[in-house]
Amino acid sequence: MRFKRISSLSGFTLIELIAVMILVGILAVFVAPRLNTSIYDARTVIDEAQSTLRYAQKIAVAQHRPVFVVFGGNGGALCFDGACAAHVPTPTGAPAVINLPSGVTAGINRAIPGFYFNALGKPFDSGNVEPVSTFARTIVTISGGGMSRAITIEPETGYVH
Repeated sequence: MRFKRISSLSGFTLIELIAVMILVGILAVFVAPRLNTSIYDARTVIDEAQSTLRYAQKIAVAQHRPVFVVFGGNGGALCFDGACAAHVPTPTGAPAVINLPSGVTAGINRAIPGFYFNALGKPFDSGNVEPVSTFARTIVTISGGGMSRAITIEPETGYVH
């Protein structure tokens, strides 16, 4: 009885590799236009906005001074004053802002466009003078790509979730 020797070298032929590349190319032509990037943009903005609001509270406590959160038409910013003349820097030195890409919108459930965290991390409305706060639960809603998510800031503790 004779045994056949099986070659240890095996792989794909050039024709098989070219056929797979052509199939992947055809699939890419039809799948790429269906990708909706605005849902990813919205999710990114939600995560960035939530972390920026938490950062505002932490900077207020760490530097023992108020940090203002000001909302505008296309995003928001962290500032050391109500007029937003002095932006809070990020660890990289850039201003701490929340930018909204096209297709993503943000709204706040209050008429007051901004608020601040005091040196203890408690939120106050922009017009409040410590120790009296009229800050009510604030909900920032970010929408885009068919999804909508709310970020809530609690009145007493300033907890952002």
